[in-house]
Amino acid sequence: MTNITRRAFLEDSIFATAAAAIAAQPLLQTPRLLGDDTADVLRVAVVGVNGRGGSHISGFGNRNDCELAAFVDVDEAVANRRADEVEKSKGKRPTIYSDLRKCLEDKSIDVISIATPNHWHALASIWAIQAGKDVYVEKPVSHNVSEGRRIVEAARKYGKIVQTGTQSRSNSGMREAIQFVHDGGIGEVKLARGLCYKPRPSIGPKGNYDVPASVNYDLWCGPAQMTNVTRPKFHYDWHWQWEFGNGDLGNQGIHQMDIARWGLGEQSLGTSVQSYGGRFGYQDAGETANTQVCIHQYPNDKRLVFEVRGLKTEPLKGASVGVIFYGSEGMLVIGSYAGGVVYDNDGKEVKKFSGGSDDAHFANFVDAVRKRDHKILNADILDGHLSSALCHLGNISYRLGSPMSSTDLQKELGEDQEALGTLDRVLQHLADHKLDPQETKITVGPSLTLTEEETFTGDQAEAANKFLTREYRAPYVVPKTEDL
Repeated sequence: MTNITRRAFLEDSIFATAAAAIAAQPLLQTPRLLGDDTADVLRVAVVGVNGRGGSHISGFGNRNDCELAAFVDVDEAVANRRADEVEKSKGKRPTIYSDLRKCLEDKSIDVISIATPNHWHALASIWAIQAGKDVYVEKPVSHNVSEGRRIVEAARKYGKIVQTGTQSRSNSGMREAIQFVHDGGIGEVKLARGLCYKPRPSIGPKGNYDVPASVNYDLWCGPAQMTNVTRPKFHYDWHWQWEFGNGDLGNQGIHQMDIARWGLGEQSLGTSVQSYGGRFGYQDAGETANTQVCIHQYPNDKRLVFEVRGLKTEPLKGASVGVIFYGSEGMLVIGSYAGGVVYDNDGKEVKKFSGGSDDAHFANFVDAVRKRDHKILNADILDGHLSSALCHLGNISYRLGSPMSSTDLQKELGEDQEALGTLDRVLQHLADHKLDPQETKITVGPSLTLTEEETFTGDQAEAANKFLTREYRAPYVVPKTEDL
């Protein structure tokens, strides 16, 4: 039995005996029991109600079978503003918590819906699972590779339903488009190209800035190190700093990375990864790349290439934030969350797919919760882990990289025509922004070889494996497998 087969067997076996596992944990909360024929309303706690958290509030709050029971946010001002809005529209005010652990003590809460910054996703999910709650967690589901696997293991061990916030998987148009690819609609597909061409301006100069008075900064940092705030804008711009975020590769890009892997039909992290790029066009408090290419290799010569461009750029084949599948008999260009356009080899449009909304993803999650079946989820936590991990792997290669001239990078890529073509477009992109391709140094990461156990092997393994996890700040420690 291979490691992948053994893992799948164990996941299903553990899921089947989850009730016994929960009973064996005396410190865990016992969940309310909900069946597919119950009329009970699911009581939902939304964790992180700023930004994307507003969509979670709408997603569950607009349903008759769900109640917004609690809001958890370390920013008191944000939490109260959101609670005021719900009280005004619903006539009932959610209970407010700043500390997730206090909320989890409430046995009447059924669902924890997580829209915090990335560095909190895994720990919040695992704590919720251990407390007997089902979980809806935003993308990326983890801040590093190891964390995602821990959530999968916890979900299976305790028999909980965990949905990933990659809502494209529930959109009817997208599902039909991907099925079309799987059914051979564009022939054999060896290459998927993910695109995140999304202009991002400078986030301002690096410095020492005050934490907003309404924020509990210890709780905000959680698993991350409690460092000085070095960005002018406290909320959202953490995406571009390694301690908390994963760059646009793990912010917007995770959606398209997930679609690309889904279309390729791959259920692993592949065999190797290499990334190159840089933060070009300005100097600011950001650390992550705003221009990046990741090359993921899979068996049978399949390849997933991902491109991030934070400086203004023209669409590629009509898509700016999307995915292009290249088939032997045509091409599928996905330029939205809800579908795409099929072209034949002569460039003629032959078919369109469209349809769907966020509501379908929340509905799918609620359905799975009531039926107690993680297999009917459109974006089960395992898929969330795999796609999130691909983003992390690209960032690991990039962070291990060193400056290189474009000429040397071309030599590095050898005779790989697809890779050289991608680089040519990147160099033209830099030139379009008055950055001399011959003078601009590009950070080029090593090609890293992967094992089925989701670790690295080879010359760079020791350095690369350190990035698979992080140094946690007690008591906000994501447990290891043996401690779940």
